Amino acid sequence: MRASGILSRLEGSLASVDSVAPAAGAAGAAVRDAAVAVIFRVSSEDSLELLMIERASYEGDPWSGHVAFPGGRREPDDATLVDTALRETREETGIDLSADGQLLGALGRLDPLSPSLPPLSIAPFVALLTREAPLALSDEVAEAFWVPLAILQHPDASSDVEVLLSNGTRRTVRAFVHGRHTIWGLTERIIRDLLSHLS
Repeated sequence: MRASGILSRLEGSLASVDSVAPAAGAAGAAVRDAAVAVIFRVSSEDSLELLMIERASYEGDPWSGHVAFPGGRREPDDATLVDTALRETREETGIDLSADGQLLGALGRLDPLSPSLPPLSIAPFVALLTREAPLALSDEVAEAFWVPLAILQHPDASSDVEVLLSNGTRRTVRAFVHGRHTIWGLTERIIRDLLSHLS
């Protein structure tokens, strides 16, 4: 199927961007909103690729060195969670989705599964880069790279992998491996949700 057909089918299965409201945490809970941008581009071969970033390594950061989608916590000046995703993407990668992209819709919210991680409610927004935009990475990003969607859709794309956690312990997790990059945790869960909309 051509990239346009895949994107059209995907857009039809996603929730409306306008339907995503800030999380209503339980009384007294200090849950913060966050948003990420799941960005597609169409390659010269008319196939789809996803933008991934490797976060820079900082001591005390539980997501230090992880592969992720551009995004972060909602700030007081962000009127909506879409604004959060757009701002964080611009700050981290230099891509201005308002000028160079199109929002397709939203995936389901996710919360970190580990109690050791900050209490967040994360809203993933799916977007298409509609024209070439050069990357300008912030200090928070060690690397950015594009992953072909077809690789993630392969039946053998994910497997059980042992990872080193920020507290020094090791754990076996479900992950996608692309070159030297291990994609696991929240990002792996977002990809799985995305793929479910394409199956």
